[in-house]
Amino acid sequence: MPATEPQVVIDQELERTLMEPPVAPPGPRRRQSVENLRGIGTKALCRFVRQLSTLLHAGMPLVPALSALVEQLQCPAHRRYIRRKTAPEPLAQVVERIRDSVNEGSSLAEALNRYPGLFSPLFINMVAAGERSGAMEEVLSRLADILERRVQLLGKIKSAIAYPAMMAAVAVGVVIFLLSYVVPSITRLFIETKQQLPLPTRLLMGVSDAVQTYFLVLLALPCVLAAGLYGIYRTRDGKQWADRAKLALPLFGPLLLKLEVARLTRTLGTCLKSGIPVTTALEIARRVVQNRVVADAVGKVETQIERGDTIANAIRATGLFPPVVFHLLATGQMTGSIENAMTDIAEMYETEVENSVKTLTTLLEPLILLVMGAVVGFIVLSVLLPIYQINQNLGQ
Repeated sequence: MPATEPQVVIDQELERTLMEPPVAPPGPRRRQSVENLRGIGTKALCRFVRQLSTLLHAGMPLVPALSALVEQLQCPAHRRYIRRKTAPEPLAQVVERIRDSVNEGSSLAEALNRYPGLFSPLFINMVAAGERSGAMEEVLSRLADILERRVQLLGKIKSAIAYPAMMAAVAVGVVIFLLSYVVPSITRLFIETKQQLPLPTRLLMGVSDAVQTYFLVLLALPCVLAAGLYGIYRTRDGKQWADRAKLALPLFGPLLLKLEVARLTRTLGTCLKSGIPVTTALEIARRVVQNRVVADAVGKVETQIERGDTIANAIRATGLFPPVVFHLLATGQMTGSIENAMTDIAEMYETEVENSVKTLTTLLEPLILLVMGAVVGFIVLSVLLPIYQINQNLGQ
């Protein structure tokens, strides 16, 4: 068999699989223990997929490979010497049940489909194609590459935001401490002098009294607001409103849109490179994006393509995506390499998101210092002004 034939077989099977309805095991076991998925992140899933691909590539059968991963997840290296009992790994429980399902006769895709909150439609259908083509390790390797890119991008964003967030938290804590404990003990002396205090000092005393009086209310208010917003966000209309508001935010709105475009085009590029029809790829990508406004726009694009329009014109008609996306896709259609255009767009926006986050955090750090310096300076000025006034009165 030629060296390129396995890849051709994979692509053909992907196209045939995704043209069919998603795999679904019979009976009421479609969804199992969704609560167990809460502790599973993209990084853990990426590690699982990469290790499974490596084991299969080494020639290990599927069930023994899954058993080896269950053992690895249940007894990681950093827990071997801890004698106390620890909670079981959520991913280990999921993999163990997947192994049992496969051992009972289900295909791997059917077993994965019982956990739709963990494995996306793209993941499940690509695994189904890999099973039919007999090149499961290559499909899993491709999926691991996609997950690793996502983990790397999110990791860079989190690491860039961590330091400014910590600075802001420390600044808020210092100000609350000053207003709650330091300022009242000093202003008490000013009150005993029974003199007319300067306006900044009176303002500071008012803020300090409000913080002391309503401290519990101020502490509980953010929690109540967060709980209320979370409850609204869980409704369909609330999520629609919240996602639209996110995209309208200054500075952060364009950044979030670029992140969603990168996720969308990365998924579309992967599907199209595998020979998946555009409408099917859009249906899968619509489930991958996390912003409902963007997902609705993708649905409109799918409808326009079904009516005979091109993907570039359909994307332009939504009015949501940046013009460069339309021009790159139009060029890709003319040259017959639209899947490469999708990948180029994803890489371009992933780089832009990374650079934008670095720029924002670089600007936020001095801004936080300036705000904290202004607040602390106001507190110091409010304390020093009455002292200076008292000294002048004593000198007279």
